[in-house]
Amino acid sequence: MSESDELEEIRKEKMESMKGGEDADAAADAEGAPSEPIHVEGAEHLQEIADDNGVVLADFYADWCGPCKMIEPIVEKLAAETDAAVAKVDVDAHQQLAAQYRVQGVPTLMLFSDGEAVERMTGVRDESTLRDLIQQYS
Repeated sequence: MSESDELEEIRKEKMESMKGGEDADAAADAEGAPSEPIHVEGAEHLQEIADDNGVVLADFYADWCGPCKMIEPIVEKLAAETDAAVAKVDVDAHQQLAAQYRVQGVPTLMLFSDGEAVERMTGVRDESTLRDLIQQYS
């Protein structure tokens, strides 16, 4: 097999695997919100998540924040068990995004419904409070 034949074979395999990924993404969309938190890569990414999902719980956190670590298993569980998508925003990596949403303390939790921010909470909240809030907008 020549080098160009090998390259063509690799391209075909790559295209097939990419098509499979798109099908998997479509299946996930059909089933509802992602079951794991989505790590936000910037303002446009957060808006895309908010626009693509009916209800989104955005967790503005910092790695050094003790209360953020306390709430992490709760938001992971909510991602797995509710219809809401969970977006994680590292305020140290995305300072401009945190400033855009006027995040002054962490953890700050914002709830988006139909692409718009509708609720904001700062500090640790228990699972039932967050679950009830998500249900209110689902």
